[in-house]
Amino acid sequence: MIQIENLTKTFTAKGGALTAVDNLTLSVEEGEVFGFLGPNGAGKTTTVRMLSALIAPTAGRAVVNGFDVSRDGQKVRQSVGLLTETPGMYDRLSAEQNLMIFAKLYGVPQPLKTAHQYLKMLGLWERRQDAAGSFSKGMRQKLAIARALLHEPKVLFLDEPTSGLDPEAARLVREAIEQLKAERRTIFLTTHNLDEADRLCDRIGIFKMRLVTVDTPANLRQKLYGRQVVFHMKQLEPHWAAALAALPFVQEARVMENRLLVRLDEPETHNPELVRRLVALGAEIQFVGELRHSLEDVYLQLVEQGR
Repeated sequence: MIQIENLTKTFTAKGGALTAVDNLTLSVEEGEVFGFLGPNGAGKTTTVRMLSALIAPTAGRAVVNGFDVSRDGQKVRQSVGLLTETPGMYDRLSAEQNLMIFAKLYGVPQPLKTAHQYLKMLGLWERRQDAAGSFSKGMRQKLAIARALLHEPKVLFLDEPTSGLDPEAARLVREAIEQLKAERRTIFLTTHNLDEADRLCDRIGIFKMRLVTVDTPANLRQKLYGRQVVFHMKQLEPHWAAALAALPFVQEARVMENRLLVRLDEPETHNPELVRRLVALGAEIQFVGELRHSLEDVYLQLVEQGR
């Protein structure tokens, strides 16, 4: 659905050339929600603008929906939906009128019917006759998503869709994205909200001018940290860590405060043996859990490695 090969964008500035995107190679499959994560100034928005054929790449190639972004810019723009970080609206016009303008520009066969369809889908039906300028930020974002969907694009680019929104407004937008995900839309999402990316994205790419890594959130956690089981006990003896570390399937065992952390693959298989060994050593186990590292932990470590 999206094929990118050595995509590069260099801007000319007074101090010389500035490379915003450097040799990006990436593939996004049909129906996938792909999260594009990186710090401010990493080149994420520049990438989205190239992929939606708003600016031309300096070098490399990208194909979106079968169209080359350099040669078939108009076809790319007609076939994708784009939500910018700060979408503009005609504030004095109603939500319905805003959508009708863009539906006609896109040549949608039944503009009113299609506008109504997305107003209902995104929970804006009751406010369809209200001026867009009276909407909250969350509602404006949902209206902008509706506008991006009017021509039934196969690929949707969402650039920081919840940036600057309060928690309730951000939840409304996430719910809209989840609904689009259920419809198997291909979504290319840039965000600084790592919890949002963790919940919504099938895969994520961590990007800082160059692509640092691409994988599922679960696989990235596994690669960096493995799986760690936490044993909470009434009383902890330090030598119990060494006893567990001697087991062939244990990668690491260590004491942290009043807990025993054990890193291993397939805890579902090996936890019973760990429990038996601890009980034999005299441990009184209060409860057992798995330590789950946040996507923020993964992101910060990988960005640091990518410097």
